[in-house]
Amino acid sequence: MMKEIKTSGRLNGIGEYYFSKKLREIDELNKQGKQIINLGVGSPDLPPHPDVIAVLAAESAKPNVHAYQSYKGSPVLRKAFADWYATWYGVTLDPETEILPLIGSKEGIMHICMTYLEAGDEALVPNPGYPTYQSAVKLAGGTVRSYTLTEANGWFPDFDALEKEDLKRVKLMWVNYPHMPTGTAATEEVFEKLVAFGKKHGILICHDNPYSFILNDSPKSILAVPGAKDIVLELNSLSKAQNMAGWRVGILAGAKERINEVLTFKSNMDSGMFLPVQLAAATALGLGKEWYASLNKVYAARRTRVFAILDQLGCVYDKNQTGMFVWARIPEGYTDGYTLSDEVLYGANVFITPGGIFGKAGDGYVRISLCSTEEKLEQALFRIQQLAIIN
Repeated sequence: MMKEIKTSGRLNGIGEYYFSKKLREIDELNKQGKQIINLGVGSPDLPPHPDVIAVLAAESAKPNVHAYQSYKGSPVLRKAFADWYATWYGVTLDPETEILPLIGSKEGIMHICMTYLEAGDEALVPNPGYPTYQSAVKLAGGTVRSYTLTEANGWFPDFDALEKEDLKRVKLMWVNYPHMPTGTAATEEVFEKLVAFGKKHGILICHDNPYSFILNDSPKSILAVPGAKDIVLELNSLSKAQNMAGWRVGILAGAKERINEVLTFKSNMDSGMFLPVQLAAATALGLGKEWYASLNKVYAARRTRVFAILDQLGCVYDKNQTGMFVWARIPEGYTDGYTLSDEVLYGANVFITPGGIFGKAGDGYVRISLCSTEEKLEQALFRIQQLAIIN
């Protein structure tokens, strides 16, 4: 008998990503003719700027761009990232030493955890929050220390509660503002508190910042706080605001020492991005305010339709949310967001995300993506209205 091949213990308790499983289920329902309207995943359905695509096409046609690339990324892209941070965030970064391009910021989450965490180390992870933070901490061998965000506290960390905890094993803290899934915008006050908290306890503050341009008039970076580089690493991405999710282009920004530490791990994992992609990304970073204004005009119109869907469902929500989702509290009578999500999926053939996938603190909520056309959103509303009539 052949010896059983077992997976590594590091996968215990991880599980397959929720959307990976749910999309398979939706695919099966579609094969049955259900024609599910998916309002769950935040994958931009709009294309990048035509100039970005033109650069990719022109550069890809050149014969000398297909080799392995620098582990630190093209100087052109690093300079573009530095200019982008200076223009929009008021942050000065040295393109030679304080910027590390990434093959999407999601890989950066893993790189950071693998660089700094080992058995016995703890990481503060927001609840609700992006599930990948928790998975990456566990895969790196660290221990997740969840900190609860509440609607009553504005979805910000409760620093008084954190100060009462034993933090001696905590090595890093994951934060994300504008926050996903709640849409809570960043504030300078909270950023300042995070930097002070990190310095006081020797905790590396890891800020994930992909949503700062979506339905937000005031993009912010935690690196704008004086002295932040001493204790902060910031991830950013072109996936959302530049409509380049599938291109996999992100950035890690911070002090030279931190960048070099992460590079030690990253350089063993990949060999850099395709150069034409990097050059096209540099073009995307140079787009002016008219690009963001046009993008947000589309998302604002869609958000109005999403508000109508949530009104039909009897949900409660904040109209001042930022980012490409709307987060809403479920009405009384439902056990949790999963119950409401399933009712809408199986009854109206519309998928909305249950808030519980982002942590127990999200159980009483649902989230709807703005990455669908107004026509699809109107159709989803009609189906849910018909479900209400049937019920």
